[in-house]
Amino acid sequence: MKIVVGISGASGTVYGVRLLEKLGLQPGTETHLVLSRSAERTAFLEMGLLAPDLKKKAAHSYPNEDIGCRLASGSFRTDAMVIAPCSIHTMSAIAAGISSNLLIRAADVTLKERRKLILLVRETPLHVGHLRTMASLAEMGAIVMPPVPAFYHNPKTIDDIVDHTIDRVLDLLGAPSPEARRWDPGVRT
Repeated sequence: MKIVVGISGASGTVYGVRLLEKLGLQPGTETHLVLSRSAERTAFLEMGLLAPDLKKKAAHSYPNEDIGCRLASGSFRTDAMVIAPCSIHTMSAIAAGISSNLLIRAADVTLKERRKLILLVRETPLHVGHLRTMASLAEMGAIVMPPVPAFYHNPKTIDDIVDHTIDRVLDLLGAPSPEARRWDPGVRT
């Protein structure tokens, strides 16, 4: 499976990092990373990570300015793309078809080729323009998945909350994590 992972500058870099880590454990999965410049700054501010630290977690990485690389073409076969986290700016540009950088172009290619695009949109509260843009993306075939935490699995740490969201993403990709904690009202953990 070939998965494109995009990380934008929204808060929540940990979602993209954890997704890369979990996909790296999946046999036969190849990850292709695109970081926005804002993502590089946010990764450092939130996690103390530099771009090379993030790029080491992926099988392949590409400069966001490389609009001519293979991810910018529908002829390069991938299975899905996840942008985690996805900023409102990135979400809006994808919805408008403004392919001004590789992150947005790769998402546009994913949609036009009818491949799975999952957006972990990180913003709150949302105004009606945000909601209309999300509805537009859903109509185009994207899956809009704000990382809203669940608590039925009795999380003890932030990592538990992050992992639960990423495990749901893996489910959507058809690559479920064996460690995923599932809803079972008869079991208390």
